[in-house]
Amino acid sequence: MQEIKANEMDSGQRIDRLLSEKLDDTSRSDMQGRIRDGLVEVNGEAVKPNYKVKTDDVIIVHPRELVEADISPQNLNLEILYEDDDVAVVNKPKGMVVHPAAGHHSETLVNGLMFQLDDLSGINGELRPGIVHRIDKDTSGLLMVAKNDVAHRALVDQLVDKSVTRKYVALVHGTIPHDKGTIEAPIGRNPKERQEMAVIDSGRDATTHFNVLERYEGYTLIECILETGRTHQIRVHMKYIGYPLVGDPKYGPRKTLNTDGQMLHAGTLGFIHPTSGEYMEFNDSLPEPFEDVLETLTPLSD
Repeated sequence: MQEIKANEMDSGQRIDRLLSEKLDDTSRSDMQGRIRDGLVEVNGEAVKPNYKVKTDDVIIVHPRELVEADISPQNLNLEILYEDDDVAVVNKPKGMVVHPAAGHHSETLVNGLMFQLDDLSGINGELRPGIVHRIDKDTSGLLMVAKNDVAHRALVDQLVDKSVTRKYVALVHGTIPHDKGTIEAPIGRNPKERQEMAVIDSGRDATTHFNVLERYEGYTLIECILETGRTHQIRVHMKYIGYPLVGDPKYGPRKTLNTDGQMLHAGTLGFIHPTSGEYMEFNDSLPEPFEDVLETLTPLSD
């Protein structure tokens, strides 16, 4: 537990920013999470991350209790594209869940990481060691993994600052007439269907850029560049503009190609290395099943 008494120079500052500056080995995003989880008290009461500190406020910051992960390491032969003492980049196959949850206690990406990597960060708690961001079960592609807590915070800060490069390739229904576009539409929980996300006025800001790669009869292959990382963002945004992903059981049409899940691949991932400060970018080609589906389509002539 850490206790801080605010002085006159602290007065007026947001508490999340103040604590991230005053405390070592933390970040603003990490502190926002602690505040939302009730681990920060001001004068004995919980506050929100945007609370403005007052002179003589007594701030108490409680540590997170990290529980040893009760997860069995499994040899899943994960493809590790890069690894050093701080980070790793892994290629998640389609059909694999990222971390254990109800109904998925084994053969997740975390199970495989615990077998193949010596160290993983613990910030995300017992069931998500090392996981900085995630992609859906039926989305394939690249993920960055943190091997210690300092690296984890640095990578999360880059996600918050929108400085991580994340490019996806998707096959959508319909022929998109324009070569590029930007979708800016807030995403939140669908009030009519709690298992789905939707574009709603009260949602969180979400921005997706896209470029057309190839047009086929009835379909379009696109590259999507994420500026934000909301749950199901690409799937929801493409449905919103009338071009849902092929094979998407949640947001796509029932009549679709036989693909065993949405046609979406996280093919490019770039970030600044937490220790060296060097920008690193990784690329992965489309999985063979994705390519096989494209081979069945008829390209449109220009």
